[in-house]
Amino acid sequence: MTDQELLQKRVIGRASATERDPNSADRFAFWIRPGERVNPFDIVAAEHFDGSWTYGLVTNIRHVTDAASHLANFISNDFGESVDEPNTPRQGANVAEVTVLDNDKDIFMPVQSEARVYFADEYGVHVALGIDTMKEKEERTGRKIRVPAGIIRMSNGTEVVAYLDVEYVLGPESAHVNVSGISGLATKTSYIMFLIQSILQTVGASSIATILLNVKYDDLLHIHEPGTLSEEERRMYERMGLRPEPFPEDRVHYLLPWGKHTQVTGRPNVFIPEGEPIPPYKVYAYDLRSTVDKLDLLFSHVPDPWDTLGSLIGEIANGIQNDEPKWRDILTWDDLLSQEPLVKQGIPQKVGNVAASSVGRFLRILRRVVKTRQSGIFVPHLSTRMTTIGRELSRIRGGHVYVVDIARLADEEQTLVFGDILRTIYGLYSGELLLEDEEVELPEKVIIFVDELNKYAPARGEASKSPILEQVLDISERGRSFGIVLFSAQQFLSAVHPRVTGNAATKVLGRTDSVELSDSVYRFLDPDIKMHLTRLEKGELILSHPIYRQPVKVNFPKPPFRQGRVRT
Repeated sequence: MTDQELLQKRVIGRASATERDPNSADRFAFWIRPGERVNPFDIVAAEHFDGSWTYGLVTNIRHVTDAASHLANFISNDFGESVDEPNTPRQGANVAEVTVLDNDKDIFMPVQSEARVYFADEYGVHVALGIDTMKEKEERTGRKIRVPAGIIRMSNGTEVVAYLDVEYVLGPESAHVNVSGISGLATKTSYIMFLIQSILQTVGASSIATILLNVKYDDLLHIHEPGTLSEEERRMYERMGLRPEPFPEDRVHYLLPWGKHTQVTGRPNVFIPEGEPIPPYKVYAYDLRSTVDKLDLLFSHVPDPWDTLGSLIGEIANGIQNDEPKWRDILTWDDLLSQEPLVKQGIPQKVGNVAASSVGRFLRILRRVVKTRQSGIFVPHLSTRMTTIGRELSRIRGGHVYVVDIARLADEEQTLVFGDILRTIYGLYSGELLLEDEEVELPEKVIIFVDELNKYAPARGEASKSPILEQVLDISERGRSFGIVLFSAQQFLSAVHPRVTGNAATKVLGRTDSVELSDSVYRFLDPDIKMHLTRLEKGELILSHPIYRQPVKVNFPKPPFRQGRVRT
């Protein structure tokens, strides 16, 4: 028997029930044997009826003594004067509080007092979390179900791979993944990218397309280039059965924004330093004619309680798309801003039932977005050097990754691009739009990843009625039935619309401050687990998944590609 097996078989304590603190079907306590080290999030096994095992998650540890009160301890130490050695040594013990996860024979009677308690082994951890049912499903269906999602590390040195059930990540049972926390530089993005690669390698990439929005610097603009991994990180990949490889270069497509100086310099508007090579890419831009059906997205952050702007945008879109006579000469952004029917001799005009004053407001906002403060993506006409998001995504293929850079765009521009992606994909999968090549089949699933989700689906405020929020809600509530899956991240879970987070079956939580944890959105967590969230380290996350009976703490390696801000 190895040292590790001896550690797992060693009794670490016995269950304890008292008159004031009885064990129940959901919880039990055990005193910890002197010299043993147990920590919150360890998974333990207690002997139970009929030779069964009850597994539980340690949520808290208390030290109890025979002292009636803290005052008694003070008095027994010569009223605080005896600070070297206590005059009256107290009898004490460390007591662990455990939340019951499962019993391997479905016996949910309370764990009996004096039952021996051990650290769970790998098999026990899988039974405790329900991972064993995934393996049974794989054997029954012949399909890969288990997706490695990190490594559970326990105090006795046991390491166990945590698996997600792909049917609860990509559907059909449930779908969507959300990551939150203030864990540091790119931690949330790193985990999502690790998870995406795990899914593609495990389940198979050929039927899954991936769309990534790069929102910070050049973080995701080098995913085809190998990065540097430590020996420990490589060992973690090997332990999970994954290959530490970047995304295949021939299957990565970079879509970068046209900038104000792109016409002269030839460089897109990205954060890649001058002189550093840019990977093969296409440049996207927006002219009026290709954007008219998305104009409402530019006004997502503008309060419109009476739908006045919405009505005007509808008039414009219908007029241009239907080639109505009075709109035929409106070909560019400048035409729309300065010519009839919206403007006559520099004065805003009434359009349909929309008053001239409202038209003036629309023009002021649109001019600021597409002229005054624009980054360069709004152009008079699309040249042969430019493409559109819709055109590129109408060629979407399984096994390919599409990286859309929006890092240097203004907020309204970012909203437009994200909304354009959602509408295009939703249209393709709902049958409203067609692929460019109708002979090619749509991928079975498409994963869309966006950071800073709270910008597009805020929890409160006027934006709760915005066009972009409607798109996000459509994807989160109905996307699963079409095969559209949203992977998202943000610092604060409470900042995102509850219907969006509520539809995310898998929630991943990084380090979070105590003020944020007081929000009701965290009520699905045990109170003791909440407090542990305040002291998580970088690379540690709490994973909540429908199959798991309780959230667990996992470690994960950084992605195996070069991350932009980390020069190698």
